[in-house]
Amino acid sequence: MEKLHKYIALVIVSAAIAVGVFMLSNTETSGNPTAPNTIKQAGSPIGQVAGAATTNESKPELAMPISIGLVRVTKKPFGLKVSPETSPVENDIFYGFHTGLDFETFPAEQNTNVVITAACDGAVKMNTWAKGYGGVLVQSCKLDGQDVTVIYGHMKLDSISAKVGQTLLAGDTIGFLGDGFTHETDGRRKHLHFDIHKGSDLNILGYVPTKDDLAEWIDPTPYLK
Repeated sequence: MEKLHKYIALVIVSAAIAVGVFMLSNTETSGNPTAPNTIKQAGSPIGQVAGAATTNESKPELAMPISIGLVRVTKKPFGLKVSPETSPVENDIFYGFHTGLDFETFPAEQNTNVVITAACDGAVKMNTWAKGYGGVLVQSCKLDGQDVTVIYGHMKLDSISAKVGQTLLAGDTIGFLGDGFTHETDGRRKHLHFDIHKGSDLNILGYVPTKDDLAEWIDPTPYLK
């Protein structure tokens, strides 16, 4: 029994010595006792703390002024050059580069009220009938911290209750689209012309003669939810 105890003690001592030798060898080889606990994360750029949060800048958003949104922009996007000969719209009368987005209506909406809502917070700057639009409302807003005017064209004027100077909040109902090919839309199809002009000056041109002139407008597409 005594021999057995000595044998077990000898085995334990030998194992302890072996572990100690292994640890000493590993430390000397690495040159850094803490190296086995240092993990380099794949893909981490030099100078960036592993796991540190990164930020992705994104443009501020506008509320969609009409239901179902950008899927409606099928004929005239921002910046499209049109003429009566090249326009995707039948019997078009306009020339130049399109300053906004045209949100089209669906066949089932031709005899129904299509609600238009404010895309941003801001006061009504203009609410009237205008050549080329029929009913049109202009709203003063901020975008990227800058003053802009937002134009909603081809509206049913008598459906708009907001007065000049009244503040509309994003999502507030403005009114209904005008009926197609009537005085409400100045003879145009039933759709919403939506554009954003830089600055606070009133400018409701739907088309400009040169591409350089478009610099006064902002493409709404990246800002819309």
